[in-house]
Amino acid sequence: MKRVLLPVILALAGLLGGLAGGYFLRPAEPLHPEAVSDAQAETTHEAVPQHPDDNHAIGPEYLKLSSQFIVPIVEDGRITSVVVLFLSLEITAGTQETVYAREPKLRDSFLQILFDHANSGGFRGTFTEGTTLAPLRRALLEAAQSILQGTVTDVLITDITRQDA
Repeated sequence: MKRVLLPVILALAGLLGGLAGGYFLRPAEPLHPEAVSDAQAETTHEAVPQHPDDNHAIGPEYLKLSSQFIVPIVEDGRITSVVVLFLSLEITAGTQETVYAREPKLRDSFLQILFDHANSGGFRGTFTEGTTLAPLRRALLEAAQSILQGTVTDVLITDITRQDA
């Protein structure tokens, strides 16, 4: 009887502890519009200037592309290394949905540029030097701007790794 009772008591204690933790750590309730007084609403609107037509006043947004880019380095007909890159885009405010809608086309273009860069020897030696990465960044930015006119202002290489075989 004791062998069955102890696990049941521990399970109940764990369940109650989890419920209590969830209750006390839940997110705060959002304020309803009726709960905000007119005076608070006026000061809120005055403190933050609204520029609905001017996206540049808000500043750029940064959008991390959904997955990494894997580029094989081929020498003498065999893969000698693999380069893994994570890219983010600096975009104008409010254009995330447009970028996500065009991401497959963007990824295809980026992969072609990365493969060409790898085949021309761009990932050999000290490939992380600024002079080596500058043409790659420029090519990625040009491709992004041709696909997403007026949306992308920069392409950021947020992480790059080369794994030699």
